[in-house]
Amino acid sequence: MEKDFRQVVQSWLDGNFDEATKAQIRALQENDMTELEDAFYRNLEFGTGGLRGIMGVGTNRMNKYTVGMATQGLANYMKANIEGPLSVCISFDSRNNSPEFAQIAANVLSANGIHVYIFDKLHPIALMSYSVRTKKANAGIMITASHNPKEYNGYKVFWSDGAQVTSPVDKDIVAEVAKITDPSMVKFEPGEGAAPIEVMSHEMDEAYLKSVMTLMLSPEAVAAHKDLKIVYTPIHGSGVEIVPEFLAKLGFECVYHVPEQDVVDGNFPTVMSPNPEE
Repeated sequence: MEKDFRQVVQSWLDGNFDEATKAQIRALQENDMTELEDAFYRNLEFGTGGLRGIMGVGTNRMNKYTVGMATQGLANYMKANIEGPLSVCISFDSRNNSPEFAQIAANVLSANGIHVYIFDKLHPIALMSYSVRTKKANAGIMITASHNPKEYNGYKVFWSDGAQVTSPVDKDIVAEVAKITDPSMVKFEPGEGAAPIEVMSHEMDEAYLKSVMTLMLSPEAVAAHKDLKIVYTPIHGSGVEIVPEFLAKLGFECVYHVPEQDVVDGNFPTVMSPNPEE
């Protein structure tokens, strides 16, 4: 085991990886061999829902290379199994590195000839699912680690119905991702012939809120109780803009914020855990 992980480490030091990554590896070699082994002893597993893991250098971590490899596997599956023009919607949350991971996924898909729709800033999963259906995209990607600790990030794959992939598609995508064994197999940079990367902005939010408004069961009840006191916190997360906006559109006039937690921050500085259940 030790010999194997050291070989993988050396392949990263000798390979076509950026200097910042190599510097972090050397620092671990000098200061924390236990952490180095954990980062390289296996590949981060792409499961039925996607990737999730601690951020950092190594094959067993969430980083630009593992995100790129997962995206290349997804692109290969789509190109082999879906006829006609291909498209994917991408969103991301407030986690550290989420915007960067989202852009890496967008670049890889574009380089593979897949049209990308990506949000201009953080949005919740609901908006990503809605955008998939609205744009009639083949798939969606959400960069999020849900309720896991701040050290984590994740990569969730959704299908054309806006829901997470299910059997047998999920297992087939996993199989394609498993075939990408080295970052050299990834098309990281869109070049000539690349598909467009189209930015989605507030117009998608407006369309979503308009659609949700049609689901109100009792507008008269809201009107009668518009002074109902509501306290809202996004816990430093992605609902910071759209939830208060939606409550205002519904007609609620007494919405109170927790100002410190309206700050978008992947370190979640005011809470013990980003899990809302806690």
